[in-house]
Amino acid sequence: MPDSSFRKDLRLLKAAEFKRVFDNTALRGSTPHLLVLATPNGLEQPRVGFVLARKQLKKAVDRNRVKRLIRESFRQHQHDLEKNDFVILARSGIVELDNQQIRAMIDSLWFRLKQPHGKHPGRGRKKRR
Repeated sequence: MPDSSFRKDLRLLKAAEFKRVFDNTALRGSTPHLLVLATPNGLEQPRVGFVLARKQLKKAVDRNRVKRLIRESFRQHQHDLEKNDFVILARSGIVELDNQQIRAMIDSLWFRLKQPHGKHPGRGRKKRR
């Protein structure tokens, strides 16, 4: 059984690591309450970092709750994800969601980011002429 822990080497910790993701975003997924940016990291495992601004999540308890839910979801999906660095940004309004809604939202984002680019099921976009 693969290791499902959330070790320190699975986290983005330094400002330079976050800057690299912001400057070289290869994948992106979003909902009205979350934005996920990703870039290949050249490592053996995916890593995740959080940007939860006090402006959007005023109380520390709310920031910690959102981080805990995302961290747990990442821990369970880490072996299915590509070897990318992910930065997750919270948007306003996420505080009003309950734990199940946040968890379902982040799980759906992981699923969308696992799909090959442009091959998202259920998207019937027409080609531009």
